[in-house]
Formats: sequence, structure tokens, C-alpha cells
Amino acid sequence: VCIYMVSREDVAEYCRKMRGVSLKLVEAISESLGLERDYINRVVGGKKGQEQQHLAMNYYPACPEPELTYGLPGHTDPTVITILLQDEVPGLQVLKDGKWVAVNPIPNTFVVNVGDQIQVISNDKYKSVLHRAVVNCNKDRISIPTFYFPSNDAIIGPAPQLIHHHHHPPQYNNFTYNEYYQNFWNRGLSKETCLDIFKA
Repeated sequence: VCIYMVSREDVAEYCRKMRGVSLKLVEAISESLGLERDYINRVVGGKKGQEQQHLAMNYYPACPEPELTYGLPGHTDPTVITILLQDEVPGLQVLKDGKWVAVNPIPNTFVVNVGDQIQVISNDKYKSVLHRAVVNCNKDRISIPTFYFPSNDAIIGPAPQLIHHHHHPPQYNNFTYNEYYQNFWNRGLSKETCLDIFKA
């Protein structure tokens, strides 16, 4: 695998650019739901308007017997959205119709995953993506996800405009993101999602 040396300044600039991309994507999602363009970003910003962004770099070495490795088990992301940069080696899979389907890398593109917070805010109109990472038997793999999170004090719940008490009642109770995040990590890897805890 090719590993490129980058400076701290380059990483910082990449993070700044990715924040801009995240904000634009979330604005588009908000509009697609019939909400004000800045609705979701205002909600996830919390009292101080300080949403969070994390960057990770994942390295998956090649393994001649990939079925014996743990990889990254099936899960949904605790994020608003996740933007994934992959190298040319396949490894990301999503669950579709009960089967794991490979998301083959396309050069010069990102993969965008809807996270649990969009599922709640959209009142289940959008679903968080159940996905996993598997290792390749011949090649090392690198992926770089950027995670766009709410502020810890943000109150997450279905947008009132998307609730109709007869036709589409609220699917979730309101919660703070901090409460969600604690449950997300405390559940371990025994469950694919922890949204059931907050079901209405």
C-alpha cells in the first residue's frame, strides 16, 4: 500500500474543507426533508452552535484468511453523517435486503453514510446505514472517515414538521447527544444500533 507523508498543516486544511462539505451536505438533507436549510445544523450545534468533527485513519492489513478476522462488525454510525475516503481496495459493505453488498471504491469520490442522528431528526424518513468493514486477502486497505457529530448538549428528536400524530407519529423520544453517546459506547458490540433505547 502507498503511504503518503503529509504535514500537520495539510491535515488541518483537509479537516477544514471536510467541515465545509459536511455543512453543505446536511443543508441539502434538511431541504430534502422540507425543513429550513439550516434546521439540522442549528439543532446539532446545541446551545453554543458547536457541533463536533472527528477524523480517523484506518489501516487493514491483508490477510490470507479474511473470514477468520474480526474486521469492523456491522454497525450504524452515531453521527449526523460520515464522509468516507477510501483507497482502491474494496472492504466496505452495506446490508441490503438481508445480504452484505460490497461498496466498490470509485476513484476521486467520497462515500456518505447517513448516521443515527439523521434517522431520528427525519423521524425515520432516512435510515442510518448498517455497514461493516472486511479485510482483503491480497492487499492492505486504508480508509479515512470524517465524522460529523452533534454538540454533546444538543437535543435530538424528530423535527416537529415531520410529525403527524395520526399518520406519522414521533418514532423517538427526545434525548441529548451526550445521553445517546454514552449508550452507544456502553452497549458494546452486541447490538448493531442503540436507537431502540430511544423509541417512542
